[in-house]
Amino acid sequence: METLILTLHIIVCVLLVVLILLQAGKEGMGVIFGGGGSTSVFGSAGAGGILAKLTAFMAVVFVITSLSYTYVTSSHKNSDESQILNTPPVSIEDSAPAAPQTPDAAAAPATSDAQTAPAAEAPATAQ
Repeated sequence: METLILTLHIIVCVLLVVLILLQAGKEGMGVIFGGGGSTSVFGSAGAGGILAKLTAFMAVVFVITSLSYTYVTSSHKNSDESQILNTPPVSIEDSAPAAPQTPDAAAAPATSDAQTAPAAEAPATAQ
């Protein structure tokens, strides 16, 4: 269904552009084909009425296909497809803060780093 509506929409778009470009200013269709007003393809009155009606019809079909394609492809088909609604709830107890470090635990890594740092600098000064 989606492909059918999209194909019809593209065809209507192309026809609408062609119909709009075929419409001439005040001279009528005869000027486009190189003839006078009385020798035009659509008669002495010109093609203003026919092109205006076809353009209006194609514009209505364009709006209908636009709205129907939007409705068909919208995400309101199934609420089961929503990822936001399917996520499990997070409780406050699950996200408890980490226990604070004791002063002895915080000082232990600092002393081990201090003992290894001069050993790393000693070969650099020897050269």
